[in-house]
Order: sequence, then structure tokens, then C-alpha cells
Amino acid sequence: MTPSGSRRARPSSRPSASQHGPSQNSAGRPLSAADLARARAAAASLGPDLDGDDDWEDVEGPGERDSLTDVPGGVRLQKVLAAAGVGSRRHCEELIGAGRVEVDGEVVRRFGARVDPKHQVIRVDGRRIPASEDLVYVALNKPAGVLTSMSDSRGRKTMTDLLGDTAERLFHVGRLDYDTEGLMLLMNDGELAHRLAHPRFGVPKTYLADVPGPVPKDLGRHLISGIELEDGVASADKFRVVEQVGGRALVEITLHEGRKHIVRRMLEAAGHPVSRLVRTQVGPVSLGSLRPGTTRRLTTKEVGDLYAAVGL
Repeated sequence: MTPSGSRRARPSSRPSASQHGPSQNSAGRPLSAADLARARAAAASLGPDLDGDDDWEDVEGPGERDSLTDVPGGVRLQKVLAAAGVGSRRHCEELIGAGRVEVDGEVVRRFGARVDPKHQVIRVDGRRIPASEDLVYVALNKPAGVLTSMSDSRGRKTMTDLLGDTAERLFHVGRLDYDTEGLMLLMNDGELAHRLAHPRFGVPKTYLADVPGPVPKDLGRHLISGIELEDGVASADKFRVVEQVGGRALVEITLHEGRKHIVRRMLEAAGHPVSRLVRTQVGPVSLGSLRPGTTRRLTTKEVGDLYAAVGL
């Protein structure tokens, strides 16, 4: 605080006047250093903005002013970016000033631009970010013996037992069999969830399967070229043997098929029935070290990568 009790204005992150040309007043006369100092002091004496932002200046970054119309009552762009986990407020201002941020397809260079994060699409370096604070994106490590449902008339454990009341507000992206373990994505972003689950978008999913060994060298080629099943041919995108010990083998298979029990049916048809199946990856999101029965929030990068994977 200054001696008068007013808040000291934060040093501006915008380029100097030599980069933009001289600032002018309403009469067209270039503003002197004293004029600017008085304006800043007056603004600082007004206290914080109504939205709680300490960036009192609606300034422009380098380059020409953009044509984006401010949303009345909107939130400052750098504040939205920081809340979404893009970085600190100062780092977000640097991104804006560098022309790396778009709102509804328009490059925005003003640090004080006001936007509606619930209805406008915001991208950083071409990748969409989860701008609305109402959106939730969760990764769950589903244990075996849990039904991918919110309730079960037979009393089996369901998603609600793992997530509580939160489960009813989230869409699960696809399903895992009752006895299959591993990564499930849940979110309240209906459009993204729909696209991730729809086979038209071909989002790959990777599994680890415990099967009888030894595994023949041509099994991968056989699976990738296609296995004839009762409901048509199914093909893997990738296949590799992780390890073989005694009479067992651990294999990794990636495919974008979404048919029921597809991995188990393919490997059984190839002569290697699955005794344990774990999904380790959905698109760009990996299971990692997440413990069975626990959840974590997806990072901003992971959500942006999911958007990109389905063309959003």
C-alpha cells in the first residue's frame, strides 16, 4: 500500500511507448510522462476491479488492436487463462502479447479483453483450453468387479460407489467390461464426451492383456490385418509383446474399435484367451501411476489434446 492507503499499481507488462508510438489524449496531443503518471495514480486510487483482477489497465499488447468485441460483464482474458491452468497471470499476458491466444478464431492482443469463458472458444497456440470453470474432466482407474453404470438391480458395485454423487453429473466416455480394469474418462462436457466415444473419430485405446504363451511372432501381423468375428472383421492398430515368462505373456494392443468385449474376443479368436485386461491409455491420456479406485483431474494440456483429437 502507498502512504495514502491506495494500492500501488503493478508494473505494466506491455511494451514501451517506443514500440507502440506515443500515447495520446482525447485531443490528439501526445501524453507526457507526467500525464501518464497522474492517470496511473488516479486509477490505482480506485481500488481493485469488480471482478477481483489486479490488472487495472485495459491495455494492448504489441501490434494493432484486434477487432474482438468485449463481452459486457465478462472476465479478463488473462484471468481466464490463469484459472484454466495455462500459467501465471503474467505468463498469460505474455502469451496474449505475443499473439498466441485466440478467442472465437480471432487473435487477441489486449491484456484487458473481456470474454465469456462459458460460451466462447479460447485457444492457446492453436489448442483449445477448458475455459469454463464449470467443466470437470476426470480420469478414473476402474478396478475389476465394478459395473460401468450408476446403479445395478443386482447390487453389484457401480461407478457411484467410487465417485459418490459426483458420478450423476458426469458422462463416462465409453465403457469397460465388468472384469476389465484401467483408465476411464469422465466429464460434464457432453460434446467432447460424445466425440471421444463415437467410432467415427477413431480415438485409439491401448490395453495390456495377460494371455497364454508363448506368443507366435506373426500374432501381431495377424491381429493388425484383421480377425474375423461373428459381427465382422476387427483389426488392431498396433501390437507388441511386452514380456513372456513361463507359460504366460503380457501383450499390448491398441485399437480404435468400440464393440463389446472387442479385445477379449480378438485375442481369444487368435488362440490367446485373456485372463486379465487393463486399459492404459485413451487418446493422449495415460493411466500412469493412478491407483485402482482413485481419480485425478485432467491437466489443461490433456484436455486440449483431447479436443484436438476429435477436431474441436
